[in-house]
Order: sequence, then structure tokens, then C-alpha cells
Amino acid sequence: MGKKKEKEEEEKNMVKNGGIVLEEVISTGNCRCNPIRNFSVKQLKNATNNFQSPCFTGQHDWFKACLNNRTVLIKTFFRNELMTSKLAGRDIAITSQMSSHNRVLKLIGCCLELPVPALVYEDNECVPLNPRGYISGNGSALPWKTRLRIAKDVANALTYLHTTFSTPIVHRNVKPSNVFLDKDLAPKLCNFYLSISIPKGETRVEDQVAGTEGFVDPEYYNTSFVTEQSDVYGFGVFLLVLLSGKSPFEFPDLTDFVQEKPWDEVVDPKILEEEGVIEEEHKLQALRNLVLRCIQTKADDRPMMIDVAKELLQIHRKTIV
Repeated sequence: MGKKKEKEEEEKNMVKNGGIVLEEVISTGNCRCNPIRNFSVKQLKNATNNFQSPCFTGQHDWFKACLNNRTVLIKTFFRNELMTSKLAGRDIAITSQMSSHNRVLKLIGCCLELPVPALVYEDNECVPLNPRGYISGNGSALPWKTRLRIAKDVANALTYLHTTFSTPIVHRNVKPSNVFLDKDLAPKLCNFYLSISIPKGETRVEDQVAGTEGFVDPEYYNTSFVTEQSDVYGFGVFLLVLLSGKSPFEFPDLTDFVQEKPWDEVVDPKILEEEGVIEEEHKLQALRNLVLRCIQTKADDRPMMIDVAKELLQIHRKTIV
């Protein structure tokens, strides 16, 4: 493609994607976005050596880079064939409005000149959790108190998502790889592209099933209706991953495993190896009981996210030395 044609294509993408982002911002009913910068394709290519050698891969590629003398994380969607400009626009719109929350990966800019926009985040030596709830890359297990703090903070971020906007927004893809840890092991929720608003005055919205196998609310899967409790289910599975050190695919039946196994067979052996943890059996039991309530098959049998966050705060306060 010639330079002129390439430039025309970038300008066309810019207009199209800019309109999509604006539509997504308006659809949330909250136009008070945190200001973000638009970066050019050229800037991103120069910063990533033409998008070579991502630091994390999966449904999208993440690059650690330097833009304007600032270390950043750049997320692209080249390998995700199902990703559309609309979904990326939603990711930009919601993340920019959630970035004031200190447990959300902060968006500082985007690139609208690509066919599917790229997102540019603040980097604080961030790495994602792996499917077992350990640190990606080195596979390090996290201490019990750190896991509990991560659960509390992610629940707080989800509660903010559900309650801050004019209508509740459901994340729909709560899972370990959508939680990054910074250098202080503080969690940062990200990837809001599957998020969906529940219409004003309603408690649910119908939409095709989206999310990650193992974390999708079974009632939503069977009916196509999304509710706030759809996130509660996904969070319950995420909480079980943190507690057990296992991915959901390692359980033949989640509810039976949590309900019928002795507590010390549910908990990650690496937690049980920690000094003084056995004395905290009642707190581990409380966490297991909370998991069980969150992963109930019927949405009405699950607590609201705000109640989950309150209970985790109480457990966490009792655990702090």
C-alpha cells in the first residue's frame, strides 16, 4: 500500500472509530470521561518496533513501550478475529470512565487510526494473573493475605462499575487474565470490551452469550439475559481460583467441589503451607461459603456485588495483622 493510500486509510479509520467511541460514551449515560490522548499509528509502531515481541499474548497482544518518556502498556487486537471496532470503542469508552478508580488499569490514550483501535495504559510494572490465579510469566503463587486483598479490591471495582453510572454496567468477563498486578501486587481490573449496560428501570438485558467458558453465568448461558448477578457468578469462580489455585476446568462440578470437599481440600496447598494459616481456618471457611453463594445456578440465589464487597472487606479486616 502506498504512503498516500495508507494515510487515507488511517484518516478513514480515525473518523469511523472516533464516532464509535463517542456513541459508546453516550450509551453509558455518563459523558464525564477522564481525558485521554490519541496516539498515531506511527508513534505506536516506533514504540513497539512495528508491533514486534509482545510481552503478553492471548486474545490480544500487550506491549511494554515508552511514549513521550513514559512507560506504557499498549494493547492491540491483531490476533483476535472476533474483535470489532465497536467492541474496542466500548473498551475505550468504559475504561476511560472507570480509570479514576484506583483498582482499574488506567487508560491514558488510544490509537484510532488502526482498523480496530489500540489502547494505551499506564504501566506500573503490571503483569496479569494466569489461569490459576498466580503471577503470569514466573508462575509465582501469591500469599493468602495478598489473594484476599486482591479479591476485596476487584469486588470493589466491580461494585463501582455496577453502581456509579446512570444504569448498571456488567463486565461479563471477570477472570484472572483480566486482572493485572502492579509492582506492589495491587490488582487492576481491565478489558471492558464485553461490558453491557442494563436499561434504566430494568434488571436485565438480552444479548448473545459472551464471556469465557468456565466463568459464564449458567442462567445467562441458558436464557441470554444478562444481570448484575452474572458478574457475581464470574467473580465467584474467580474467587475460587484464588482460593484453590486451580482453573475452573479442573473441577468436574464447581458447586459440588466447593460444597462437599473438606475445606482443606478446597484451599490451595501453597496457602496451607504458610505459617499461621491453619489458625485462620474460619476465614478460609468464610471465603469458601461466599464462593458457594456466588456460584449458585439461579441468579436470584446469589448476593449483589455490593454485598460481596462488604463481606470481603469484613473478612479482610479480620485477617490484617
